[in-house]
Amino acid sequence: MRFTTLSAAGALLVLTVSSSLSAQRPDSQLDPRSVELVRQARSAQAAGNLGGANDLLESALAVDPRNREAFVLIADIARAQNLPGKAIRSYGEALKLDPNDLAALRGQGEAMVAKGAMTRAKDNLAKIRTICKAGCAEATTLAATIAKGPPPTPAATPVAAATPPAGETPAKP
Repeated sequence: MRFTTLSAAGALLVLTVSSSLSAQRPDSQLDPRSVELVRQARSAQAAGNLGGANDLLESALAVDPRNREAFVLIADIARAQNLPGKAIRSYGEALKLDPNDLAALRGQGEAMVAKGAMTRAKDNLAKIRTICKAGCAEATTLAATIAKGPPPTPAATPVAAATPPAGETPAKP
């Protein structure tokens, strides 16, 4: 009796999992509307309309959240707008879809350098070097960015000593 119940539950589980997996499309088949929106976003980005490009990319992801190229472009735009935190997150979303995406690894590493996370950027460089055994442009570019280091932070201007305006006497403590 126990075996019948267990085997029936196991068969039901296998049937449920297999039917849900067969309903999903392969990653290589993106929704054509999403691909078209990414193409339009590239045109808007090239024209300097970063806000419009970002809106188109968000729409592309709403149509098909598996569009890795849309995540990479959103991250590129975030870096252009000096938003390294947003760029790191967007590259991370692309890397969830394909952990071996060299452009996303390089871009994320460069954004990490901009944020000052040098150790994590070096980890990305090591991943790139593992993926492409022979020298590749992504590894060279990221290595150069790491060697340059993070951009200088604007120095805080010192607060001037509290001097009273002309004609006033300083208050005594």
